[in-house]
Amino acid sequence: MGDEVVIEQNGVELSNVETGTGKEKIVIEEDESADDRPAWDNKIQYLLSQIGFAVGLGNVWRFPYLCQRNGGGAFLIPYLIMLVIEGIPIFHLELAIGQRIRKGSIDVWNQINPLLGGVGVAMVAVSFLVALYYNVIIGWCAFYFFNSFQAPLPWATCPGNGTVMECEKSSPTAYFWYREALDTSESIEDGGGINWKMMLCIFTAWLIVCVCMIKGIKSSGKAIYFTATFPYVVLLIFFFRGVTLEGAGDGLAYLFIPRVEKLADPIVWLEAATQIFFSLSVAFGGLISFSSYNPRKNNCTRDAVVVAVINSGTSIFASVVIFSVLGFKALTDSRKCLQEFQDLMEDKVPGFASNNMTVTASNYMDLWGTYNTTDTAIRDFNFGYCSKDGNLNNAVGGTGLAFVVFTEAMNQFYPLEMGPFWSILFFLMLANLGLSSMFGTLEGVITPLRDAGIWKWRKEFLVVLLCVVCFLIGLIFAQYSGSYWLDIFNDYSGTFPLLIIAFFENIAIVYVYGLKRLSDDLEYMTGSRPNLYWKVTWLFLTPLSMLVIFGATIYTEATRTITYKGWDSALGQVVDKGPYPWWGEMMCYVLICLPSLFIPIVFVLRLTGLMPYRGETLKAKQARTVQRGAISKQNLLKMRFSDLKAHSTEDSDSVKAMLP
Repeated sequence: MGDEVVIEQNGVELSNVETGTGKEKIVIEEDESADDRPAWDNKIQYLLSQIGFAVGLGNVWRFPYLCQRNGGGAFLIPYLIMLVIEGIPIFHLELAIGQRIRKGSIDVWNQINPLLGGVGVAMVAVSFLVALYYNVIIGWCAFYFFNSFQAPLPWATCPGNGTVMECEKSSPTAYFWYREALDTSESIEDGGGINWKMMLCIFTAWLIVCVCMIKGIKSSGKAIYFTATFPYVVLLIFFFRGVTLEGAGDGLAYLFIPRVEKLADPIVWLEAATQIFFSLSVAFGGLISFSSYNPRKNNCTRDAVVVAVINSGTSIFASVVIFSVLGFKALTDSRKCLQEFQDLMEDKVPGFASNNMTVTASNYMDLWGTYNTTDTAIRDFNFGYCSKDGNLNNAVGGTGLAFVVFTEAMNQFYPLEMGPFWSILFFLMLANLGLSSMFGTLEGVITPLRDAGIWKWRKEFLVVLLCVVCFLIGLIFAQYSGSYWLDIFNDYSGTFPLLIIAFFENIAIVYVYGLKRLSDDLEYMTGSRPNLYWKVTWLFLTPLSMLVIFGATIYTEATRTITYKGWDSALGQVVDKGPYPWWGEMMCYVLICLPSLFIPIVFVLRLTGLMPYRGETLKAKQARTVQRGAISKQNLLKMRFSDLKAHSTEDSDSVKAMLP
């Protein structure tokens, strides 16, 4: 019997040819030598970039808030379950297709199937919309960072020696945030012009992003060594400071002691699923872009697990830091409230001080019940902060946590003279968390536009143009009503559309591209085929969980009125402003629908031939390279697996003629 030559790629046999004795295996290797695509300097740089993209502001100010609101330690149970069945599988898919095809999100989907090109366009649209407002938050952090270089801190006390009633009715930190920083208007309908302080800070943020990304991953890859690691250094410093504060144990107990009755609430499971989904930054296209700069022989399976676990671990660790500080603040506020009531009782109740009567956490309501008829000041006393448990129950997340609550807690760190130091560290950490995520978000716009041939000039020009356009559009957030606009973008542009995109992504890769073909690719890239866990999640659990979230979200949004909250200067507090005006509500629906609409629009245009794909698909590459009698042995060894996989029996005769 003659030699049997097995032409194989990714461990998959393509054709058998007899030539002599024995059996020879020829593995079709990818030819990357002619590819001038940029590459990471090393594996650490790549992993730090993916970690920096995934770990963002939501890990610090949204996850602790969800734990606080949804049963503390009980929330971790659905959170970890959703990480396993939803987060890691989708994360792995994006790393795999980006590394395998080595293109940005638009071209990846065009090469898989031109009818699916809208998925990539939708990813670019979401990344652009999120970048518009996300960098505004970095600008806010810059404003606080620059104001931290003074002692005492400008938000440590109220101005005017008690004459500024807006501050006296709220708190120094709330007043500084809503009046000095944002100078927020009373409603979204009152634009009020441009806040020049915020405009300069937003410009500074975009300038930093532009400088860091001007050379692509060659420049952002260098910056990521600092932006991705510095937040962990600061979190570690705050961890040791936080756990040594009085009351930290109360905060940690509130975080970790599970309130298991919450597990019966479907909203808890829904919020756990959405937090896992959005915190990993899937469906933005940034993960695909970053992984496309990898060599094809790289263990993307291990990378997916490592980055996803680090992301979730960071969320839990940040919660420990946040709740240790919140426990300290809850205790401090409770003592301050009780002392104020003690002083009032001594002043208004004869004999209260001389009888050595003391107000405590266990008797203050009894004392109020006894003496509330004595004086109107006692009757109307505000006990809102006297209960330590009540303080911990007041769930607050997002900007309220970062710029008001946590900032107020840092005001009380001893020694008080160290306040500027803690403030500088905290806001520098937030800015770096935002910057590392911004690199991935903008890469999800830049790389697809260049790979798809939409932008044919130098990458530096595209980076500058994109940053300028985003800054100009982002001036809407520099208005006095800018915080209301940011809430709209934050609530609707980077939430629901991502769910739709990821669902189509999962279906397209597993059912259109094919699980077997994906398994072949993974074997080639990682050396092993996907195990049962990956197959079950990709085929069933992941798409099913996204359908459930999709349905629950549709039901929730359809059965509620879209309202918003804002600052009331007369009351000195955040109040419900009621429903958005009609144009504000329309903007919410536009942000939800606009990115997702690209998927059916491109599908119809390609199907009808109105927008034909003029690039080279995988099938077109097969037709070009696999021609009868036109393949040399040298080229055969360099051909891509996808080029040869669809060979007919007739084609294999021409291949056979080239072999010895």
